Amino acid sequence: MTGAPAAHNADPYIPALGNDGYRSVHYDLELDYRVATNRLTATATITAIADGVDAASSGTDTQPLERIEFDLAGLSVSSVSVDGVRTPKVRQVRNKVVIDPREPIAPGATFEVRIAYAGAPKPRRSRWGLVGWEELQDGVIVASQPSGASSWYPCNDLPSDKASYRIQVTCERDYAVVCNGVLEASSTTGGRTRWVYEQSEPTSSYLTAVHIGRYRRERMTVSPTSSPVTIHAAFPPALGARVKHDFRDLPAMVDVFSQRFGPYPFPEYTVIVTEDELEIPLEAQGLASFGSNHADGHGGSERLIAHELAHQWFGNSVGLRSWRHIWLNEGFACYAEWIWAEASGGPTADASARSHHGRLSASPQDLVLGDPGADDLFDDRVYKRGALLLHALRLMLGDDGFFALVTAWTTRFRHATAETSDFTQLAREAAGRPLDDFFREWLEQPELPRLPAPRG
Repeated sequence: MTGAPAAHNADPYIPALGNDGYRSVHYDLELDYRVATNRLTATATITAIADGVDAASSGTDTQPLERIEFDLAGLSVSSVSVDGVRTPKVRQVRNKVVIDPREPIAPGATFEVRIAYAGAPKPRRSRWGLVGWEELQDGVIVASQPSGASSWYPCNDLPSDKASYRIQVTCERDYAVVCNGVLEASSTTGGRTRWVYEQSEPTSSYLTAVHIGRYRRERMTVSPTSSPVTIHAAFPPALGARVKHDFRDLPAMVDVFSQRFGPYPFPEYTVIVTEDELEIPLEAQGLASFGSNHADGHGGSERLIAHELAHQWFGNSVGLRSWRHIWLNEGFACYAEWIWAEASGGPTADASARSHHGRLSASPQDLVLGDPGADDLFDDRVYKRGALLLHALRLMLGDDGFFALVTAWTTRFRHATAETSDFTQLAREAAGRPLDDFFREWLEQPELPRLPAPRG
C-alpha cells in the first residue's frame, strides 16, 4: 500500500500521532486473541463526528471530510466500511490507516467506520521506550501511555480525544481478561471464553488497556463513601496473600481522596498484579497495573498504590488537552502520596514537601514545569515540582481554600480535558486576586522557587 497521510495538527510531543477532521465518540472493539501464538484477529467499529477540515483558502471555516485517518502500528487491515459501505480506497502508510470514503462527510455529521485487521501485536517503539501491547511470560499487559494504543487498535491517539468504549476479548478459557469499565458478560464455548466490558465514561486512547493472565478476580471491601465504589483485584493465585495485605488500604484511600478531591469519578476500580515484575506501575481508566515486585507482602509500594489511585481523578477523569500539561496529572498524583502519608499516620504533607524540595534544590535547574519538553515528559522533577507547586498554593490559600479549589477542578472538568491555563484561572478565582507572579515562577522559570513558610 502506498501514499502519504494528510498533514495534521498533532501534539508536538507526539507529532506522528493524531488525526484531524473528526472527534471520536465511541469505540466497539472485538478482539480474538491466541495467547500461545500471539495472534490477534479483530474488528474495530468507530463512531465519530466530522468537525470538517480547515478551508481558509476557500473562504469558509470548514469543508467536508474527504479523508479519514486512524493511527495503527504493526497490524494489517483487511477491509474497511464507512456507514456500512465497503471502501476500496484504503492504504496503510507510516503507521496510519488512510481511508477515502465514497462520499465526503459533512461537518457535524456522525459517521461509523468498521475496520477488520489482524497480526501479531507488539509494543510500539517511542522515545520513551516500548509502549503498548506486550506479551508477558504467560499472558498480556497493555501499557499505552503516551503513544501505544495504536499497537492494538486503530484510533485517534491523542489525549484530547475522548470516547466511550465497548471492549470484547475472546481467548483461551484458562485465562482471565481485565479491561476498562464494568464487566458486563463472560461466556465459555469450545474452550474459549468471551469477556465483554463497557466503559461509558469518556476515555483517552492511551488509558485503554487489556490484561490477560491466569488471574483470580476478587471483589475487595466496598469503599464506604457517600458514592460507594466497588474495588476488584486480579492476581495470580500464588500471590493472593501478598496482594490482599498490600492493597488492603485501598478502600480507606478512596475515602481520604474522595474527601479531599471530590467523589470518586467511576463506578469501579480494579488493580491487576502480574506474575512478572514490572519496572513501574501504570494507571489506565478505572484500572492500575502492578508487577509482582509491587506486592511484597510488607506494604513496600504503598505510595505507588496511592499515586495510581489518584490518577483516576487527575489524568483520567480530568484529562489533558496536550502532553505539555502533564504536571497536572503527575503533580496531583504525587501530592496525593503525601496526603495519604499524613492521613495514615506518616509524615505531614508539609514535611514531605520540604524534604523533596531540599532534594530538588540539589538537582539540575533546567526544567520548565509548564512545558518540560518531550524528552523530560516523565522526568521525576515534573512529578515532584508539580506537587511542590500545589503545596505552595495550599500554603497561600489555606486548607479550606485549597481543597475547595481542587474539588472545583475535578467537578468543572469531570470527564473532560483541560490545560494549565484552566487551572491557573480557577486558582485566581479561588484566591480572589492575581497570581501571575506565583505561576510564572513555578511554571515558566527553570529555577526552583522557595516554598512559603508553614502556616501557623
